Amino acid sequence: LSSLSTVALANQAGDFLIRGGATSVNPDSDKAAVLLGGSNATGASISVDDNTQLGLNFVYFYDSNWAVELLAATPFTHDVILHDPSAALGGALGVPAGLDGAKLAEVTHLPPTLSALYYIDTGTAFKPYVGVGINYTVFFKEELEPAPKSLGLSNLQLDGSFGLAVQVGADYEIDKNWSVNVSARYIDISTDATFDVAGDSIGKAVVDVNPMVYSIMLGYK
Repeated sequence: LSSLSTVALANQAGDFLIRGGATSVNPDSDKAAVLLGGSNATGASISVDDNTQLGLNFVYFYDSNWAVELLAATPFTHDVILHDPSAALGGALGVPAGLDGAKLAEVTHLPPTLSALYYIDTGTAFKPYVGVGINYTVFFKEELEPAPKSLGLSNLQLDGSFGLAVQVGADYEIDKNWSVNVSARYIDISTDATFDVAGDSIGKAVVDVNPMVYSIMLGYK
């Protein structure tokens, strides 16, 4: 019976696995310097907060060890926080009040990632794997908050980003169809953020998002 169960639970060439569940994108905590006219004389910077959405995986098995996976999700929305401890940026904009810790904007993105997975053969229902792939992140709905707009900031735009992704994860097969999955992946996401000040295109920040992405999902094969 044990050997029959192992055979029944083994991944086979042509198997197709669909997963759905919670996916959390946790950007790098480093701050990106805000440049005005190419200079960071103000010392101001920005950072991006975390967000959790519905994540989807589609996995196709070439054999019991190798598979290809597409990561998809509903759009992630992040707050962009401005750090201006000396109030220098406010002064540069003609507004003496400090902006430290203020919400500068909201940005929305989709980070589809295509990966090759290698499953480690354990002969049990627990199936760990490692993966490597490529990511393309597209940003949209870059919306400045009312306060920054009142200071003359406008036209916030973030460029798309290509980068590598690496991950570790595991499926635990409940039966021949259903499984539970957990995974953690690092994605290389770097984008140029630009904005206008008083109508001039002089604002820029190079944002290394570089998030850890954590998922817990239910799968059906």
